[in-house]
Amino acid sequence: MATPPPTVLDRVLAIGQLLQLDMERSFAGTGLTTSRTHLLWVLHHAGPSTQRDLAAALEVSPRNVTGLVDALESTGYVSREPHPSDRRATLVTLTGIGRGAMERMADQHADLSRALVAGLAPDHADALLRGLEHVEGVLARLIAEASPEVTEAT
Repeated sequence: MATPPPTVLDRVLAIGQLLQLDMERSFAGTGLTTSRTHLLWVLHHAGPSTQRDLAAALEVSPRNVTGLVDALESTGYVSREPHPSDRRATLVTLTGIGRGAMERMADQHADLSRALVAGLAPDHADALLRGLEHVEGVLARLIAEASPEVTEAT
């Protein structure tokens, strides 16, 4: 009996697994996890943020963000500073170590993006991107339909 050809889902799952393995390799020895790195990535793009804003951006509880920020502060990636206009709030800010790590990660991100489509004709690379955007949109819609409470909470 012949093995059926791989489906789009098979390929997406395989790519997700490979990306996870690559992230784990990249984080080795850094004290970073996927969750901590996601928080750093948000700070890299948004700038100094309150923990409440970070919780909303990460779609996690404020308590979860507190644990992430505590760990990142203890390893020197972020600092907490007084909010300039709200004395009850604290801003989480990237330190020099955190900025450097995120700049390196942004460079690696751009390099990997280019490498993934190297050898494809520009029109094929564009078609791939449009196809992936479509798959992402359909998957987001299916998840939202299956879990309406998730979209109501965000």
